[in-house]
Amino acid sequence: MIGTKKIAVVLPAYNAAKTLVKVVEAIPRNIVDDIILVDDSSSDDTVTIAKQLGLVCFVHPRNRGYGANQKTCFRHALSRGNDIIVMLHPDYQYSPELITPLAHMVASGIYDVALGSRMLGKGALIGGMPRHKFAVNKLLTVFQNVMLNQHLSEYHTGYRAFNRKILETIPLLENSDDFVFDNQMLCQVLYFGFDVGEVSCPALYFPDASSISFSRSMTYG
Repeated sequence: MIGTKKIAVVLPAYNAAKTLVKVVEAIPRNIVDDIILVDDSSSDDTVTIAKQLGLVCFVHPRNRGYGANQKTCFRHALSRGNDIIVMLHPDYQYSPELITPLAHMVASGIYDVALGSRMLGKGALIGGMPRHKFAVNKLLTVFQNVMLNQHLSEYHTGYRAFNRKILETIPLLENSDDFVFDNQMLCQVLYFGFDVGEVSCPALYFPDASSISFSRSMTYG
């Protein structure tokens, strides 16, 4: 807990068996009360490993998509009485150690949402983000800032901390079940007037990290 606030980490998982142990071991248990994994019908041993690690585990009987996975994550995090929910990918692209500053930013009451941004500093390119993805990320972010009258460094990070009120306010179920869910959710957060802060977050790109195909990337963009 941070003060009186109960902290949950939700892991939207799909074929994360190779990286899950490393991610869970790095989660700061001194503040995290609840770790919830939702498996989107993986074909590997993700669920078996999650249960061996003692995680709270929910399984989709069929693959429903990244956005649908998050909807399940947030529903269960709220039902278990958590006050701050941190969404972390279990593929080890993002540093679990940064859960602490992200959660504290929200617990302080200064921000309603805290984002782990790969675009602040040089973390993305140093971590191996392909240069074409880096360039497209930058271009899309500029466009979105103009359209939304904001000044964020990145809209496309999957590392986020939310206070409970946000998840109870915005219409999450109206969003896509696919990858664009993240952007729709962030637009809803801004539309409802919640305050968003950012933390510089290095990202790691390696063979076992998840990635979407070029065609799905184009659809997402």
